[in-house]
Amino acid sequence: METPDVGIPPRLARRMSMPEQYEYLRTRFGRRRALVTAGAVASGLLTGGCAGDGPAAGTTKASPSASATRGSALPPFGRHLAFGADPRTQMRISWQVPAAVRGPYVRIGLRPDDLGRKIAAEVRALHTPGVSGVRLALDQFYVHAALDRLTPGTTYYYGVGHDGHDPAAAAHRSTIAHFRTAPAAPSASSVFTFTAFGDQGVGETAASSDHLMLRQDPAFHLHAGDLCYADGTGHGKKTDGYDPGFWDLFLKQNDPVARTVPWMVTTGNHDMEAWYSPEGYGGQLARWSLPDSGFDAKSTPGAYTFTYGNVGVVALDANDVSYEITANLGHSGGRQTAWLERTLKKLRATDHIDFVVVFFHHCAYSTSAHASDGGVRKEWLPLFDDHRVDLVINGHNHVYERTDALRGGAVGRAVPIGGTADPVRDGIVYVTAGGGGRDLYGFRPGSKETYEGHERAHRPVDSFVWATRSGQARNETVDWSRVRYRGFSLLKVEAESGAHPRLKVSALAHDGRRIDHFEVKRGA
Repeated sequence: METPDVGIPPRLARRMSMPEQYEYLRTRFGRRRALVTAGAVASGLLTGGCAGDGPAAGTTKASPSASATRGSALPPFGRHLAFGADPRTQMRISWQVPAAVRGPYVRIGLRPDDLGRKIAAEVRALHTPGVSGVRLALDQFYVHAALDRLTPGTTYYYGVGHDGHDPAAAAHRSTIAHFRTAPAAPSASSVFTFTAFGDQGVGETAASSDHLMLRQDPAFHLHAGDLCYADGTGHGKKTDGYDPGFWDLFLKQNDPVARTVPWMVTTGNHDMEAWYSPEGYGGQLARWSLPDSGFDAKSTPGAYTFTYGNVGVVALDANDVSYEITANLGHSGGRQTAWLERTLKKLRATDHIDFVVVFFHHCAYSTSAHASDGGVRKEWLPLFDDHRVDLVINGHNHVYERTDALRGGAVGRAVPIGGTADPVRDGIVYVTAGGGGRDLYGFRPGSKETYEGHERAHRPVDSFVWATRSGQARNETVDWSRVRYRGFSLLKVEAESGAHPRLKVSALAHDGRRIDHFEVKRGA
């Protein structure tokens, strides 16, 4: 494929991935030029390689009738799954098309050669205005289908299409994917795995996080925010540097895993995109279909809950309480925290739920670049303590870091590598899993790495916390930082049910090495 418009020699472009093409442009022409061209790369090249098949996104919007006549030339891309409110019977399938299409749908069945059930889908168009000399205008088209009344514990096969592009046709059968619904109930000795990381972005390292994740065969994946970094500044303002074309790159990159593994995301500070809605989540609402948990999903799409087996999961939008980055501080008017309290109380009252896992972006406890957020601590940690949350997962700091078991801000029990924590007796372990692919951070001077195979004697380290609503920081010396690793990594959690349920938590470096492990057992 030749790409003369974007300044890459054609023979070189043919050997480069989309992220590599962007990086070439960024380093050769600088950030200002790259913001213009990255959208062109995404819209012109990521649409199945059909740069000449109709207008590029961001120029002339194709009418539905015109698109239908060229349906086969408008192949879907960027598939991503998410559970509905009940993962046993509901799945949401989302994807992207390079221009407006007519009659989008999902075909689904119990065999890849028998996709007899056809479910209509909706298109959510998203327009990003251009900024002179900075970026082109861009129109993007996201498609969503809601699958309900599914059978628990069942593998389904599916294909996505629209008028003129039938996934069941022989030419497109290689695109058929699959998913599996959650079991009807935990068995006496069931085990399942889920994975987590935050701060992924686009590029070879980000893609390698996906490859490592897929090798763990997870039932679902938790993404703790800062998804693709289309907003490279992360302040949640219209003055931020922004290129929506990065979403095309991100979804294309993650399609090989997100098309089979439910991709449960929440919102980080780089996901507040001020061009679409007052709180910056209009773009998220266009791109994702996440569980509707009875909270205000339109203004806070990153807050929801679902249950899989014996684990209840709660996603939160920490932009609502962050003292560090205050663009959305208080935007829910306290409704999210009230919803959190109700949700934790309900989960703890549900008989078959052994563990409650909470994930969100900003760190409650970290000693890396962004350190700890006092707003998170003030608003949510008392509720975590009261309802004996079992595990908290954050991103934001681009490292791996893990605490001892904490209760009321103090160490209730030391949890060395290979140790065990009882949330009822000892407190909660907090994990920063921000090594998903974006450029790494470090630790403060004197705070050295310590991880499995590279242990150091435990000692207090100097850090700070964002202490006030006005963004003032306060220094603190902490003794809760147990494991620190400056490298790309992901979190793997194996949930076991039965007479002695437990969470086996491991952190894996990109080469597959284990850099930390511990267990969570109630009544241990």
